[in-house]
Amino acid sequence: MTTYSLSGDEDNEMLMATSYEKMMQLEDYAVRHSTPLPPLLEELIATTREKMGNRSLMLSGHLEGTLLQMLAASVGARRILEIGMFTGFSALMMAAALPDDGELITCDIDPEAIGLARSFFARSAHGSKIDVREGPALDTLKTLEGPFDLVFIDADKENYIAYYEAALPLLAPNGVIAVDNVLWMGRVLDPTNESDHAIVAFNEHVSLDKRAWKVILPLRDGVMLIRHK
Repeated sequence: MTTYSLSGDEDNEMLMATSYEKMMQLEDYAVRHSTPLPPLLEELIATTREKMGNRSLMLSGHLEGTLLQMLAASVGARRILEIGMFTGFSALMMAAALPDDGELITCDIDPEAIGLARSFFARSAHGSKIDVREGPALDTLKTLEGPFDLVFIDADKENYIAYYEAALPLLAPNGVIAVDNVLWMGRVLDPTNESDHAIVAFNEHVSLDKRAWKVILPLRDGVMLIRHK
């Protein structure tokens, strides 16, 4: 009988591969036991993957989208602000929880993504609630008046602190800010590039902010929930 021994690096690689596989299995399990997406949203995911290639990884996805929808419903949201729309998946998920006269203002700068999003908004019963503001989000934020019951931040990481500081004064007293990608594929533990350091700085900034309650959920790439104290 021949036996083989693995080096420490090989052992770690096998462990990481097994852990990743298990994580994907658990996510699939969670999706199968969560409220299913409507057909239009499934189509939007498929179309985004087809047209956007690797950029489709920017989609918030089934679990996070459902969490956002549940947050909007739980706070009884009437006005929502989204910073970073991409192809409109999260906007449509949140808009579905708004009343008929509710409003969701969403910001993006990518004409291709905006065009795709608008094509799906036009086909949705909730699309009329969505107001797309094309242009730099920080410029748009200067023109807005609160209160917003829910704010979702999922844009360029280097501006996360600026987005947070601009959004917090617009937040309703019982409102919630949700921030995506705060675990940044684990790179917060060993930051190397500008985006890595930006996420680390943002997390530290909010953790020290005495104005807010906050919690990081290890859902997908990490979601931080924030509200006024």
